[in-house]
Amino acid sequence: MHNSTRQPSRPAWLDGLYAVTPDTSDSAWLLPRVAAVLDGGASLVQYRNKSRDTALRREQATAIQALCRQHGAGFIVNDDMELAAELGADGVHLGQSDTSLCVARQRLGPHAVIGATCHDQPALAMQAVANGASYVAFGALFPSRSKPEVVSAPLSLFASLPPLAVPCVAIGGITAANAALAWRTGVDMLAVIGGLFDAPAPDEAARVILAARG
Repeated sequence: MHNSTRQPSRPAWLDGLYAVTPDTSDSAWLLPRVAAVLDGGASLVQYRNKSRDTALRREQATAIQALCRQHGAGFIVNDDMELAAELGADGVHLGQSDTSLCVARQRLGPHAVIGATCHDQPALAMQAVANGASYVAFGALFPSRSKPEVVSAPLSLFASLPPLAVPCVAIGGITAANAALAWRTGVDMLAVIGGLFDAPAPDEAARVILAARG
């Protein structure tokens, strides 16, 4: 793998299957599926909901964090560092148009896990690491139903990455059917939305994706 030796302070759950929740107000649909993907072996869950309903977001995030704690998995919040701070989440994931990484690091402290979206650009990843990112994410690896407009990151991108010293994540259109191709890039984690939450049996989909790592 292109990354340097695992850092002692790196959480063990920054490796493997990374579940990203779909944006939904239907907690009765969402929460059992989060529990299922955790049962299937997901080691990290990112709560992603762009709703302006702050009470709903707090309620869903609190419930998902509790499920993660029960399973020994990491829990981070997409974009909202204030919600992450309020809940004592493990960290936050930031897109290129979100809060700056330096501001998030100052707000959440030195031990928070802060991820950065880097699309298909190694230069963005190098800058993110220099600014204190805990991991960097590239994608979309395959056509994505969740974000059809997102820039694609070819499978060949990962072979040309410089040493980054943090975990690399691939995201975008990953399913049980193509997970083996994604793992073959040598990434540390696969971030999956629809391939888990839209599957008939999310726990089984999680197991198949993990097993494809070989």
